Amino acid sequence: MTSAGPQVIASRDNAFLKELRRLAQDSTAYRKQGRIWLEGDHLCRAALQRGLQPAHAVFQSSFWDASGHDWADTGGKVVVIDDALFATVSGLESPARMGFVLPLPARGELQADAPTVVLDGLQDAGNVGTILRSAGAFGFRQVVAMKGTAALWSPKVLRAGMGAHFGLSLLEGIEPDGLSALAVPLLATSSHQGAFLHAARLPWPCAWVFGHEGQGVGSALAARASQFVRIVQPGGEESLNVGAAAAICLHASAAAAAATRP
Repeated sequence: MTSAGPQVIASRDNAFLKELRRLAQDSTAYRKQGRIWLEGDHLCRAALQRGLQPAHAVFQSSFWDASGHDWADTGGKVVVIDDALFATVSGLESPARMGFVLPLPARGELQADAPTVVLDGLQDAGNVGTILRSAGAFGFRQVVAMKGTAALWSPKVLRAGMGAHFGLSLLEGIEPDGLSALAVPLLATSSHQGAFLHAARLPWPCAWVFGHEGQGVGSALAARASQFVRIVQPGGEESLNVGAAAAICLHASAAAAAATRP
């Protein structure tokens, strides 16, 4: 908190408020503005734990009055917004009462040998965020989103990721040829070919590719896959949700890698 105190916004026409609405409600606005919107105290604390500092810490007026002292050392400019106006900001079904505006993290270079997750046209923000969480949990620190995949830094994906973004190297808008630099084998799931996952020999490091919720892995990436695997489903369901399938596959890779260590 600065010595000058918070900036108080009580006008619907305030320029910062208009930009904040676009950032919170337009899934790709972060690309134009060069900053991201983290909504809710959990995400904000996750960012702080990773050493990130907001450019703006934004609070609903009543929340600031009740709990602002808990965020006094946040850093950045404190902005307090009238309760009724704050309610117009969020694009989420269950709006929070505070959030951070952070600079969009710089895009890194593709790491050729890194354990990697490739997202091929996934559209559902919840699935994408869930897979990012699984990637972080199971040691896959690089996530590559092919062109046409849901925006990785959109508010809904950030919310679903629950802070996983801040421990990952994220690249998006990648074309198939962009994967040529990967030096690790590409693995893909399939409902009709390949060994069953529990019996497959899984290389480490590797790159797992997960495809569109309805169409699966596209032909361009399927052609690059060095190995296909199937997940045994004794219950007889036609297919698994891609987020669940990803968690199963990434855990299997992590377990196989751990078993080979001395």
